[in-house]
Amino acid sequence: MKVLAKIQEWGDRHHPKWLDYIRMALGLTLMWKGIEFAFNLHAFTTLMENAGLGFAVSISLLAHLIIALHLIGGLMIALGTHTRMFCMLNLPILLVAVFYVNLPGQIFRPYSEFWFSCIVALALICFLVEGDGVISIEHDRQTLAE
Repeated sequence: MKVLAKIQEWGDRHHPKWLDYIRMALGLTLMWKGIEFAFNLHAFTTLMENAGLGFAVSISLLAHLIIALHLIGGLMIALGTHTRMFCMLNLPILLVAVFYVNLPGQIFRPYSEFWFSCIVALALICFLVEGDGVISIEHDRQTLAE
């Protein structure tokens, strides 16, 4: 746990203000992708059925979990509260999107979402280390507590 505490402390001390605007954009992007995912559930269902990954109930639960994590996590990341936790929860979803959904055969297609998914995954890793930042609800709460 000492290593994790050191990473959090370093991220809290070395956080430029401009990075908070990128954090907010990341949160809004996750919310947008959650809404887009909710409207395109048929594509996800087809992908999971073709991969042979379970029954309709498990596919439905997984889809709703992804939507909830994107919407709630995106909102919390944009507001700057519990950023590290929601980045950690959304990171596996983005890694699966990068390596399982977008990478096979679609990387060089026009309008491929591979690069977009890679950028979002890297941003999640960045804010997993950096944390909330100066312009956030958590920062205001910590300032009031002191």
